[in-house]
Amino acid sequence: MLLHQPRRRFWATAVYGTSRRAVVSLLVLCLVATAAAVGAYGVGERLAPGGWTPADAQSTRADAFLADRFGAGQPHLVLLATAKEPVDSPRAQQAGQELTSRLATDPRTAWVHGYWPHRTPHLRSRDGRSALVAVRFSGEEKDVLAAGKDIAARETQRAGALTVSVAGEAALFSEMERLSTDGAMVAEIIVAPLVLLILLWAFGSLVAALLPVAVGAFAVLTTTALLRLLSETMTVSVFVLNIASALGFGLAVDYSLLLVSRFREELARGARTVEAVECAVRTAGRAVAFSATTIAAVLGTLMVFPLTLTRSLAAGGAAVALCSAGGALLVLPVLLALLGKRVNSLDLFARWRTRPDRPVSEGRWYRLAVWVTRRPVLVTLGTLLLLGLLAAPGAGARFGMYDDRILPSSSPVAQASQRLRTDFAAESGSAATVVLPDVHVAPPVPAVAAAALPGPAPHPVSSSTVHTYAARLSRLPGVRQVQTATGIYRDGRRTAAAGPWAAGFTGPAGTWLSVTPTTDSPLSPDGRQLTERLREEPAPTAAALVGGPGARLTDTEKALSDRLPLAMVLTVAATLLLMFAYTRSLLVPVKAVVLNALSLAATFGIIVAVFQQGRPEALLGTVNSPATTDVVIPAVMFCTAFGLSMDYEVFLLSRILEEHRRGTPTTLAVAVGLQRTGRLFTSAALVFAVVMASLAACDLVLLQLIGFGLAVAVALDCTLVRALLVPAVMSLAGRANWWPAGRRRAR
Repeated sequence: MLLHQPRRRFWATAVYGTSRRAVVSLLVLCLVATAAAVGAYGVGERLAPGGWTPADAQSTRADAFLADRFGAGQPHLVLLATAKEPVDSPRAQQAGQELTSRLATDPRTAWVHGYWPHRTPHLRSRDGRSALVAVRFSGEEKDVLAAGKDIAARETQRAGALTVSVAGEAALFSEMERLSTDGAMVAEIIVAPLVLLILLWAFGSLVAALLPVAVGAFAVLTTTALLRLLSETMTVSVFVLNIASALGFGLAVDYSLLLVSRFREELARGARTVEAVECAVRTAGRAVAFSATTIAAVLGTLMVFPLTLTRSLAAGGAAVALCSAGGALLVLPVLLALLGKRVNSLDLFARWRTRPDRPVSEGRWYRLAVWVTRRPVLVTLGTLLLLGLLAAPGAGARFGMYDDRILPSSSPVAQASQRLRTDFAAESGSAATVVLPDVHVAPPVPAVAAAALPGPAPHPVSSSTVHTYAARLSRLPGVRQVQTATGIYRDGRRTAAAGPWAAGFTGPAGTWLSVTPTTDSPLSPDGRQLTERLREEPAPTAAALVGGPGARLTDTEKALSDRLPLAMVLTVAATLLLMFAYTRSLLVPVKAVVLNALSLAATFGIIVAVFQQGRPEALLGTVNSPATTDVVIPAVMFCTAFGLSMDYEVFLLSRILEEHRRGTPTTLAVAVGLQRTGRLFTSAALVFAVVMASLAACDLVLLQLIGFGLAVAVALDCTLVRALLVPAVMSLAGRANWWPAGRRRAR
C-alpha cells in the first residue's frame, strides 16, 4: 500500500523536499484541478435519468414490444390540455388538433395518442374542460429526456385557447433533475460556512481549517471530471452527481483532518516541517490509503446489481474514494510543506486551547474509555439493546418504488399528475399490460395498429381463447377491468363488446391486454402482488410478457433480492481481507464487520420509522414521503454506510495499533487511541453529517432519505459504536484482539 522507506524518502524529497519543489508541485496540482474543472463542464447533460429497472427484465421487454409493434404501452410524456370552455367547443377543438399535429409531426416522437381528433372518451376529464395527449419518444433515455424537456417547455409556454401542463415519466425525471440541481446549489451555499465553523472548532487555526476545504474542492472537481469520463463508456445516472459530490467533499475533509492533526502533533513535538509531513503521510496517510481502498471496494460491490443507478454509484463511489484520498495524499503534503508552522496561524481559540503538554490521561476521551473498559459487559449489553431497539422498526418496512408523489406539492408536474388521478375516469399510466407475442385473434382484424414485421409467422387462436383468458384475468383480486381485442371485462364477465378501438390490441405481431388495477399506487406491494398473480395465471402462449409499473417494481425487487446476498458476501469478504492486511489480526476485522452491521440495522430502522411510519416534516421540513421505502434504498445505503463506518474504524484502529506496537497493554492502548482520535473522528463525522444532511435541502425525498440516512449512520457510528462498543469489546477480547500477529511477536 505504501512505498518502501527509500522510495518514500525519494518521493518526499522530489515533491516537497524544498520550498521551490513544493511550489512547482502545487502549480502542477493547480493545473490538474483546472483541467478537471474544464473536463467536468457540461457533465449534467451527459448523465441519464432512470436506471431503476434491469434492461433485460420482463417488464422492460414487454414495454419495448408494445412500443415497437403496437405503438402502445407507457407514454413518456402526458400533456394535460385545459380550456376555459368545453374541449369539444370549436375553438378548443381546433387548438387541440393543432397540438396533436405538432406532436405527431415531430421527428422525435414514436407515437401520439390524444383526445383529438377522434374524441376518445377516456382521454377527456369528467368536467369536460380538459383532455390528454400522450406521447412516446424514440431513442435512448437521454434522448427521451431531452425531447421531453424541449416539448414540455415549448407547449407549456405557448399562449392560446389551451393551457398545457405535463406529467409522465419524462416530465417526472426532468423535474427530479431540476430539483436535485437546485437543491445542490442551496446545499453548497449552506454547507460551506457550516463546515468551516466545524473545522475552526476542531483546529482553532483559520489556516488549518481552510486546508480540508481546499482538498475537498480538489476532490469534488476531479470526481466530477471522472464522472464525465465514465459517461463516455457507460450510462451514469443523474442522481450520482449529487451523491458523489457530497460524498467526495465529506471524505476529503475527513482524510485532511487526520493528516493535518497528525502534522500539527508532530510539529508540537519539535519535528522539522519535512519530517512532520513525512511522519503524517507514513502514519495517518497509511490509514487514509486503507480507508479509501476499503470504501472503493465496498461501493464497488454495487456493480453486481443489474441497475444503471447502482452501477453508476459503484463506479462513481470508487472514483470518489480514490479522488478524495488522492487529494489528501498529494495536495495536502505540498500545502503543509509550504506552510510549516504557519499552519497554526490565526488561532482564534488560543486563549482557551488546552496546553499541548497536557497528559493524555487527563483527556475526556481517555476518561470515557477507562470508564467503559472498567464495565465492558454492562456497556456492551446496554449498547446492543439500544441498537436493537433502534433497528426494530426496520422489520415493518414495506418496499415499493417512488413515483410522482415524492415531488413537492408546489411542483407543476406533481399537480398535473394528481389531476390525472382525480379528474379522469382511468389512468392508463397505472395499468398493467399483458403481451401475447405471435398470438392474434382469428380472423385478423383488418385495421391494425402496427404493420407486418419480418419474423416467425403468427399463431392464430380463436376469439374464445383470448375471451376466456381476459375473463379469468378480470376475476383476479386487485383487477378492476381488462380491455383487449375481444372486449372489456369486469368480474369475469364481458361488459362491453369490441369496438373500433379493439383493432389496436391485435395484429400480426400478436395480441395484448390492458389490466386496470384497483389500486391507484401500482408502485407498491399491492402492485407487486397483482403482477405476481398475472404471471401465475396460465396464458395462451408460454412467451407471454407482463409489463407496467407494478411489473417494473417486481422485476427491480427480484433483481436486487437475487443479488443482495452476493453483494453482502463480497462486501464482508473485501472488508475482512483489507482489515486483516491492515491489522494482521483475525478478530479485529470480524469485530468491525459485526459492529458495522449492527449500526446499519439501527440506521435502517430509524429511516423506516421516520420516512415510512413517522413524520419526517418534523426534521426535514415539507416532505412528500410515501408509505413505502424505495426498494433500491437498502442496497445503496448498505454499501455506502458500511464503507463510511470502516472509514472511522480505520481512524481509531490506526492509533490503537501504534500504541499496541509500542508494547502498550490493550486496554491502555484503546484509551490512548480514543483520546488521540476521539475529537478527530467526532469532528470528521460532524462535517460528514452536515454535508450529507445538506441533501435534505433538495425538495426530493429520495435524496433527503439518502442524506438523512447517511448522516444518522455516521452519528451512530461515532457515538454508540466507536466511543462505547469498540472499547468495550476490545477490552473483553484482550490479547485475542491481536491474534495471530501478537502471537508471532510474542515468540
